[in-house]
Amino acid sequence: MKEQIKFNADETLLPIIVRWQSWLLKERLYSKHTLDAYSRDLALFFKKVSPNAPVSLAMAEQFEVHDFRRFLSGRAAQYINKNSMGRELSAVKNFYKWLDVNHIAKNSAISIIGSPRRPKVLPKALDAQDAFDMLSEAKDMALNAWQGLRDKAVLTLLYGCGLRISEALALNVGDINAQSEFLRVKGKGNKERIVPLLPIVWQNIAAYLAKCPYNVNVGEPLFLGARGERLCSRVIQRQVQKLRGRLGLSDNVTPHALRHSFATQLLAEGVDMRSIQELLGHSSLITTQRYTDVQTETLQREYHKAHPLEQDK
Repeated sequence: MKEQIKFNADETLLPIIVRWQSWLLKERLYSKHTLDAYSRDLALFFKKVSPNAPVSLAMAEQFEVHDFRRFLSGRAAQYINKNSMGRELSAVKNFYKWLDVNHIAKNSAISIIGSPRRPKVLPKALDAQDAFDMLSEAKDMALNAWQGLRDKAVLTLLYGCGLRISEALALNVGDINAQSEFLRVKGKGNKERIVPLLPIVWQNIAAYLAKCPYNVNVGEPLFLGARGERLCSRVIQRQVQKLRGRLGLSDNVTPHALRHSFATQLLAEGVDMRSIQELLGHSSLITTQRYTDVQTETLQREYHKAHPLEQDK
C-alpha cells in the first residue's frame, strides 16, 4: 500500500492544494493514478525546498530561480532519471500555473526553469509478419483453450485498433458486437475516441466468448481472468514475454509494441498524421510525430540489409 501523502505546508497553503487537486480530478479529468503522482511530486518539492519549516503561500510565491534549480540538482545527485525529474517539474509547474490563472499567487521564477533534456526514445514496433506470428501463436501459449483464445483476442485489439492494454482490458460486454463498425474507447483522462473496427477483431472476440466458461452479461468485464475476475494487464504481459521467447523476438517487444506497430504501419501506407493522432488518442501531434522517426530508422535498417554495397563487405 502506498504511503499517505503528507504536504510540508501550513494552513495558508493546504486548502489551496486541496482546491488544485479537485480541479485536476473534476475539471481536467485526470485519473486518480495521475492525480496521486502529481500530488506526490508536489509534496516532494515542498519537502526538499523547505526541509526545516512548512511552506506557506507567501513562501511559495517568493521562491527564487536558485530554489527550483537546487531542487532539480538535488534530484540529479540522487541519480533520478531525467524522465522522472521532468515529470516532477511538470507537476510543480502545473500547480504554479493554476495559482497564477486563479489569481491566487504568481511566481515568475518558475517560468525560467527548463525541463531536463530527456533522451530520445523511439517507439518499438514490429514488422507485419512478426505481429501476425504473435497473434497466431498466442492461442497456444495459455494453460487452456479459452484463455488462449482470450489472449489472441486481446492482442488483436491492440494491433487491429491501436489500443493501449489498459483500454482493451477496460472494455465491457456490449461495448463491441458483430454489427459494430466502430469502437468507442475511453482513454487517458477519460477522453473518448472512435476507432474503426476490423471484422477479424470481433471474430476473435466471439471465438473467445464462445469458449469462455463464465457467464458474461452486458455491462460486465469482457476479458476475464482464470477466476472470472476482470483480466489484469500483467497476465497479457507474461504471455507476450513467452511469445518473445518462442518467436525469438527482441526483449523490447511488449503489448504496447503492437500499438506502435499499428501506428507505424498506417503511416507507412500513407495515412496522414492527424488521422493517426485521432486513432491513437494523442492529445498532442508532437507525440504522434515520433512515428516518422521510427519509419526513418526502419528504412535505414532495411536499406543497409538490402543494398549490394553493404552485402559485398
